[in-house]
Amino acid sequence: MIKNIAIALLVLISLQSAQAVIGVDISQSFSNFQCLKNQGIKFVIARAYMSYGAVDTKNVQTLQNAKSVGLITDIYHFPCVGKVSPQAQAQATINSFGSLYGTVWIDVESNPSSGCGWTSNIHTNCQFLVDLVHAYQSHGKLVGIYSSQYQWTSIFGAAGNCPYFTSLPIWYAHYDGAANFNDWPTHTFGGWTKPSIKQYQGTTTLCGLGVDMDYY
Repeated sequence: MIKNIAIALLVLISLQSAQAVIGVDISQSFSNFQCLKNQGIKFVIARAYMSYGAVDTKNVQTLQNAKSVGLITDIYHFPCVGKVSPQAQAQATINSFGSLYGTVWIDVESNPSSGCGWTSNIHTNCQFLVDLVHAYQSHGKLVGIYSSQYQWTSIFGAAGNCPYFTSLPIWYAHYDGAANFNDWPTHTFGGWTKPSIKQYQGTTTLCGLGVDMDYY
């Protein structure tokens, strides 16, 4: 009986490992995606909009390179809250990246760039995020949110505040090195009940490229 239970557990672990989809998010330009694919990487999320208020045009070619070897491609948008309107940010990104991506993930975390940081007013911050989401959606784009419990609380005042995006997928950060969602119940925020992607490991080097590791 004990032997049968042990075998069953091994089978379950093997099935979970087989179903895990591992990807990376990147901010640098890159070309050798065949190397990443050979490492088991299935998807790439590349930076499309930079924290100081400009499109990251170099990653247009990066996404083309990733798609050429069959990887799933998304983009992330690191918003500038003060200098450029949400509508202008979304439009500029769409103009540059076209249909190279499936989902645009809005990066909700502290912004160190001068003149671009989140305000001290939690309602203003929440409205900015609403406006940026709507700006992309008005062009028919799929939108998701990237953040963590800590960052969400810092920007919106409490983990449960600004709960207006639960219909969107959530990509959360928690660097426990575990490619699973087992930690989610103690790291919830924003009203989401189920995560879509987890950033489980910070800066790592793969194929000579600095990446963050992600799982879904």
